[in-house]
Amino acid sequence: MLDLDGDLVALFRAVCDVPSVSGTEGALADAVEAALRAYPHLEVVRDGDAVVARTTLGRDRRVVVAGHLDTVPLTDPPNLPTRVVGEGAHAEVWGRGTVDMKGGVAVALALAAELDAPAQDVTWVFYDNEEVAADLNGLGRLARTRPDLLEADFAVLGEPTSAGLEGGCNGTLRAEVRVPGVAAHSARAWTGHNAIHAAHEVLDRLAAYVPQEIEVDGLVYREGMNAVGIRGGIAGNVVPDECVVTVNFRFAPSRTVAQAEAHVRELFDGFEVVLADAAPGARPGLDDPLAADFAAAVLGVTGGAPAPKYGWTDVARFAELGVPAVNFGPGDPLLAHKDDERCPVGQLALCRDALRAWLTAAPAA
Repeated sequence: MLDLDGDLVALFRAVCDVPSVSGTEGALADAVEAALRAYPHLEVVRDGDAVVARTTLGRDRRVVVAGHLDTVPLTDPPNLPTRVVGEGAHAEVWGRGTVDMKGGVAVALALAAELDAPAQDVTWVFYDNEEVAADLNGLGRLARTRPDLLEADFAVLGEPTSAGLEGGCNGTLRAEVRVPGVAAHSARAWTGHNAIHAAHEVLDRLAAYVPQEIEVDGLVYREGMNAVGIRGGIAGNVVPDECVVTVNFRFAPSRTVAQAEAHVRELFDGFEVVLADAAPGARPGLDDPLAADFAAAVLGVTGGAPAPKYGWTDVARFAELGVPAVNFGPGDPLLAHKDDERCPVGQLALCRDALRAWLTAAPAA
């Protein structure tokens, strides 16, 4: 059983110590659901391995605070259970999920239990399958089947930001660039055409590519174009007749998916390009009044200034629903998915205190 009223670091470790690799979130979802149902001020809804808890106080505004329960696979040997390294203000919790993103989940759980009369109605969303294919995403499933649960004026996604405020997110596109060849016996290679050798042209274009930095609503987003996979060949004695280079394009939210796809096709003109998947980015949205209120309240506690989110996050899903959203949570995003994933304990309290201050403050007129 998760203790939502106890020590925040202990709750954080308990949430992390329930393995929940994408597709296996059931045990953690069960624990989250059971813990939240103990609080009479929350209406709790279970949808698959997603858990939604809401206040229904009749406030003028509703906000969503969301976070995903799943993690990427464990290391070998497993980097769970968690362990604490260091003491006091320098202590860190090490283990899978400590950055991406069970710190945000723990903060949200603690506040969901504590805040029985927030100044704005709050919908707390804990969902599954964020780290895998977009069609499996639990938040996307809720958007398709229970959009009423996500209705809100503003949303906060507890993705790791080192307790800073990150607006919007880059879009992402994955494409397969197919390089043709002619099969032949490798002992008589001159009778064929080696597609893997010919793939150098694709790699040369990637190596020469200069990513852009694009300002969107006052924040500068860095783009990226990278080969993330290559395959070719069917046997050790056959000259391959095809080589496929998988390319990932991370694009600024000023581009649509169609514009991003056109850019990739232009870069690899002369080759067959097959779009594998894509998700749009999200503009910062910091000019929205509720976003401005959030920034003022949160940055008043944490300090700093808004920054762009370079990776893709589910703020893009909220943007598609017409809900302005930002990223805000504990953990250094540069450590996400790494074997040495770790989160400073001080960032947990900082994020909790900042969110509490915002959720309990009277909204600006």
